[in-house]
Amino acid sequence: MKQIKKIGIIGLGLLGGSFALALRKQTGAKIFGIDKNSAHLFKALKMGLVDQKMEETDWVNLDLVVIAIPVNTIPKVTAEILDKVSKNCLVFDTGSIKAPICKALDSHFKRDQFLAVHPIAGTEFSGPEAALHNLFEGKKCIICDSGNTRNDLLEKGIEILQSLNMQVDSMDSISHDKHIAYVSHLSHISSFMLGKTVLEIEQSEKNIFNMAGSGFASTVRLAKSSAETWTPIFMENKSPILKALKEYIKNLESFASCMETDDEKSIFQTMKETNYIGNILDQNGN
Repeated sequence: MKQIKKIGIIGLGLLGGSFALALRKQTGAKIFGIDKNSAHLFKALKMGLVDQKMEETDWVNLDLVVIAIPVNTIPKVTAEILDKVSKNCLVFDTGSIKAPICKALDSHFKRDQFLAVHPIAGTEFSGPEAALHNLFEGKKCIICDSGNTRNDLLEKGIEILQSLNMQVDSMDSISHDKHIAYVSHLSHISSFMLGKTVLEIEQSEKNIFNMAGSGFASTVRLAKSSAETWTPIFMENKSPILKALKEYIKNLESFASCMETDDEKSIFQTMKETNYIGNILDQNGN
């Protein structure tokens, strides 16, 4: 990808920092960075995630811009960036919701330079120090409403994502947000609430430390995720998440009812039927 010589990264946390590492390795491009948290910018420069701070005069010379910031700030920031970049610069975001972002940008006169991207990759850690050069290898990546992106820039975006060894697929933004609420956002809420419940019921930190096995650790791992990142995600994708959450609560209440009535057969059957989820995950290498 010789045509990519200068890349701008907006937001230098886990995703932005990982894109900086992976894209520099793949393209050899010069990486410009910016973050509203000056400590993150300083650390990213010190760690070599980015080559230099983004200045106002740099925007017009960029070939690619990656926006990795909280989802509620993406539309406004993206619109401002589209105003500044040249006509051949591709701009894509990394938000885990897509419909509100696409809707907000659909009327922008440079909408065809924007690609709505969701790399389904991450860890429970945040900040520049969480960046990984191989975070995206073998991971799924969904692009949404791709028909609104200029063909040459769409091809450029797909080439970039595939060069990072991502499996690229596409769907409309509304469907994306509905399905991601079930398989990602609900699991984060479940993890946070499990952690909250244990902290409230088990007052002894020593007991949590001594008795927590690998099952608890893996289930509650996502509760270490950044509240600054996930609060906007939950609020921006409220309707699909609430639908998923209400169904989840209904199942929890049903399970509790079976426990109260000593309905061992129903408990066994529920778990036995749910084992099928393992077949689905195994087929996808999870």
